[in-house]
Amino acid sequence: MTEEAKTDLYYYTAFERKIVTTEIRVQLTHQPLIETKNRKKLRNNPIAPCELRSGKYRIFYEVNEDSQKITIVAVGHKEQNILLIRGKEVKI
Repeated sequence: MTEEAKTDLYYYTAFERKIVTTEIRVQLTHQPLIETKNRKKLRNNPIAPCELRSGKYRIFYEVNEDSQKITIVAVGHKEQNILLIRGKEVKI
């Protein structure tokens, strides 16, 4: 997890952080590159190439295909069609 992503995560309450970290552990432990209902690759996204959805939360990550190492790049949430990271609107 990048330092910026840690800052993003600590923007949320402890309860919300638990939801996000649990989802990361459950969804990204095995085969993180395979798309599912909640995981997908993104086209032309300036934040990260992959996204994990958990309710209103969005976890942006990248995977090193050689080592299968996952790096969480950003954590945010959506309100309607607006992505917010640390309370600020982000265009993707």
